Amino acid sequence: MSLKALMTTAAAALLVVMAAAATAADALPEVSHDGLHLLKNTKVRAVYVKPGASLDGYDKVALLACYVAFNKNWQRDYNEQSADLMNRISDEDMKNIRDKLAGEFNKIFTDVLTSGGQEMVTTGGTGVLIVQPAIVNLEVSAPDTMSAGMGQNFSASAGQMTLYMQLYDGKTGDIIARIIDPEAAGADSFEVRNSVTNLADAERVLRRWATLLSQHLETVTAATTAKK
Repeated sequence: MSLKALMTTAAAALLVVMAAAATAADALPEVSHDGLHLLKNTKVRAVYVKPGASLDGYDKVALLACYVAFNKNWQRDYNEQSADLMNRISDEDMKNIRDKLAGEFNKIFTDVLTSGGQEMVTTGGTGVLIVQPAIVNLEVSAPDTMSAGMGQNFSASAGQMTLYMQLYDGKTGDIIARIIDPEAAGADSFEVRNSVTNLADAERVLRRWATLLSQHLETVTAATTAKK
């Protein structure tokens, strides 16, 4: 399967699990709709893997562009609660937030994976692990629209988002694993929220996710090398 084909089928796959992955309290099935099996005791909410599959044998990573989707009713609910018309979120504001978060996702994952010794490529093939990332159910508690005269926004959290990431074999296009992890960003204290603090909080979550993937790839690579 080509990288382009994977990107065009992302939305259909996402719709299957978006509702189930929304909160950490949701029950998760032992086997997914497409036959992947749930792993126990992982560092994220859910990891599903194809029986018999592993990440050894991959020495390159092809990272697709990150898909970003807000919670369906976030814009409506936020605007209904906003007393100041200047602070309301427009469709353009939402696009800007999605584009910024998607760009930061790919930048951070590329930096972390490269630092971990992974070779980043742009095409599939033998030895290539294709990473198809998405951020879904995105909510921003106090978005900074940079409106003139806007007052300070305070919140105990910058918001929340759910990682929905699928891993594919670069030669066959076969799915290997799926990772789902809902996270609150910057939930440690009640403080001023703006575009700078929101981005910093989001980047910490993104770096954690990237580090977990990088560390796992480093571990299986080291184990494979030791067996030779």
